[in-house]
Amino acid sequence: MTYQETLDYMFSQLPMFHRVGKSAYKANLDNTLILDEHFGHPHTKFKTIHVAGTNGKGSTSHMLASILQDAGLKVGLYTSPHLRDFRERIKINGVEVSEAYVVDFVEQHKALFEKIQPSFFEMTVALAFKYFADEQIDVAVVEVGMGGRLDSTNIISPLVSIITNIGFDHTEFLGDTLAKIAFEKGGIIKPQTPAIIGESHPETASVFAKIAEEVQASLVFADQRYRVGERSLTSDGLQRFTIESSAGDVVYDDVEVDLQGSYQAKNILGVLTAVDVLKAHFPSLTDDAVRRGLRHASAQTGLRGRWFKLSNNPLTICDTGHNVDGITYIVDQISKTPHEKLYWVFGMVSDKEINKVIQLLPKDAYYIFTQASIPRAKDADLLAEECRAAGLAGEVEKNVEKAVEKARSMASSNDLIFIGGSTFVVAEVV
Repeated sequence: MTYQETLDYMFSQLPMFHRVGKSAYKANLDNTLILDEHFGHPHTKFKTIHVAGTNGKGSTSHMLASILQDAGLKVGLYTSPHLRDFRERIKINGVEVSEAYVVDFVEQHKALFEKIQPSFFEMTVALAFKYFADEQIDVAVVEVGMGGRLDSTNIISPLVSIITNIGFDHTEFLGDTLAKIAFEKGGIIKPQTPAIIGESHPETASVFAKIAEEVQASLVFADQRYRVGERSLTSDGLQRFTIESSAGDVVYDDVEVDLQGSYQAKNILGVLTAVDVLKAHFPSLTDDAVRRGLRHASAQTGLRGRWFKLSNNPLTICDTGHNVDGITYIVDQISKTPHEKLYWVFGMVSDKEINKVIQLLPKDAYYIFTQASIPRAKDADLLAEECRAAGLAGEVEKNVEKAVEKARSMASSNDLIFIGGSTFVVAEVV
């Protein structure tokens, strides 16, 4: 098979949650364990770091991978979903797995896949872990797909478990309260293994504390250990932070981060708390490596889609934030970005809390309602109808690229075009 034929097989034969939704979700680890046994437990051949959370787990994973790479380690990075190419999910030191490896993996094991019928995600996790073992990496940063307790990645025994935050997303699978969602995500906390919670919250702190106590895991809330003091932007557009201890002492002065978005001020606290744990395992993990890794995180790992600038005149930004917490941060960031008129190319998937998101959107913007080319996409006409009922003005252009072209034809040089609402809308423009 060619690489494209391989992708066609994977997308058509293996149920893919990000495309079709609920029908692809499997609430057990049965197939994951069968695949792990078949491939000789590859995840035991390298060290791992596990990252879960409602928002920020992708940025956190990429920052950690970049820091570890600057410490001289061979670093695997497993993330999801991809934006343009499947291979974005599986990287070593920023380099994507080869097309040939993907093709060979599927061809050689197609009979097994057709026998046990794994989901797309189950197969992808098996591919990633085998690839990392074959390439003899030192450590892998592994991002959870959804939840944690029943996620296919949750067979690893990591050096540290990180949970960035808890918000409302995938409630039909994870629960309809923050405590229930925290229980599912807290499932990555392993016996006698350090656990880091990025953001403390009164509804979830006791859930994590109980899980950690039951498995005798140490528990640290990053926002109680560190805080961001001064914040600024450098002349070349990097974010600059001064990191203080909870007592107010400066721990890192003028740390520069090339990932954009005001929410990185929260993510960096969890990253630096994880670094404190990881220094005991990797002596080369110096403060200089931390600074270099943060400054070049996006460049070294290829992360895209987080407050990502596509062009100037007019300034055009996209961001993959798509749930209530993510959109809240985006709206705040937009308010702090100088512009005259805002044009928002807006699309969502049909199984999100659309009404709650719509209530957060700025009413002085002009919206181009669109839909990504996946089955889960919310019909743009229906989305427009709901948005207009909430007082939002705009028009429909169902093709994402044409929607962006429409916005650009309307916008002046001092205006702002924002593209978002769904990861899959962003995927069609980056």
